[in-house]
Amino acid sequence: MASRLWASRAASYLRLSVCHRGFASVVKDLKYADTHEWVKVEGTSATIGITDHAQDHLGDVVYVELPEVGASVTQGNGFGAVESVKATSDINSPVSGKVVEVNEELNNSPGLVNASPYENGWIMKLEMSNTGELDSLMDSDGYSKFCEEEDAAH
Repeated sequence: MASRLWASRAASYLRLSVCHRGFASVVKDLKYADTHEWVKVEGTSATIGITDHAQDHLGDVVYVELPEVGASVTQGNGFGAVESVKATSDINSPVSGKVVEVNEELNNSPGLVNASPYENGWIMKLEMSNTGELDSLMDSDGYSKFCEEEDAAH
């Protein structure tokens, strides 16, 4: 009887921990796309990656397809892919612009996307061609709510 009670409490605790984990890593000063990419803006420069929520659902990332420096990307269109042990997912650009840098470190260490999605696991930097596109993206509160609703639907 005591072991059953302990197991029930442990399961309850674990369930709460998992739910809390899903929303713990949303960074306040970033903008978010509904396809789970983030963008950090500094003037007309944008750093882009996939969110903690996305990497968590993908599982261990084993390969990141990077865009070419100099390539033009368009808001909402794919520019690369992330391959994990579970699946391969396209990465869409949250804003339009010209790629000025890619995170070459991901070629040797794709797991940085899992370990540090908002810092060391960034994917590309670009010079934005239309800063007005930022208005169509979510702030951190909107993105947190979006993730909660999306997870509840599944």
